[in-house]
Amino acid sequence: MTKIDIQTIVENLIDTFLHAGKVSLDLRNRGLTKEIKSDNTPVSNGDIEVNKILSKKIKELTPLIPIVSEETSENKSIKDLNNFWLIDPIDGTYDYINNLDEFTINAGLIINKKPAAGLIYAPAKKRMFYSYGNTFAFELIDGKPIELYRSNNFDKNKIKFVSYSNNIKPEIQKIHKELDVKEYVRMKSSLKFCVIASGEFDGYVAEPRAYEWDIAAGHAILKHSGGNVTDFEGNEIFYGKKDFKNPSLILKSKSIL
Repeated sequence: MTKIDIQTIVENLIDTFLHAGKVSLDLRNRGLTKEIKSDNTPVSNGDIEVNKILSKKIKELTPLIPIVSEETSENKSIKDLNNFWLIDPIDGTYDYINNLDEFTINAGLIINKKPAAGLIYAPAKKRMFYSYGNTFAFELIDGKPIELYRSNNFDKNKIKFVSYSNNIKPEIQKIHKELDVKEYVRMKSSLKFCVIASGEFDGYVAEPRAYEWDIAAGHAILKHSGGNVTDFEGNEIFYGKKDFKNPSLILKSKSIL
């Protein structure tokens, strides 16, 4: 697919994401129904409804590209996927069902096993991010796309990371020390990719955990803003791996590359 094709697809999805965000908040305000899945994680009727909204529009725009979503079994058994969508309808379900604000709505387009486009919306924060190629990463502010590639709030004397937990494990502490991280703030959802892409934070380190649909959209947005995502050994991250499991991760903004 050409960049212009991907740009058109992404731009045609933005209104769908904004609508899905409104639906997610309306459902929460009315009171969610919740279940515990077989992997002991929560799911709500909001997750399911957002998944339906995103999947329907994506299928209209790209009918020949398979969709792999956290919330369905469809296409998860296909081997050697190269071009496909990864959807996480609600990332940060705990925050979502507990009336907190960091949950996000996510879709990442994978082409040749690499992130080619990403959309992330944080409805409770009214922050919409998207990308469709190198230097083409944006936050939609007051209806206008603001280039993330040009953002630069870097202060080498105050390198700030986000962290999944307040309890930093020794292996992650070691990497923080190597990168001269001065402080960190806990953030659980894919919003962490966006605030690194925007220059609000400088990076993130995680052990192998979670799944490809948790990171694909954010990976695209951060990469296209000039940042980078690798494993602990500096290897590039590819998609369509066995069981869609993630390796270790190091996220860096363009300022610390």
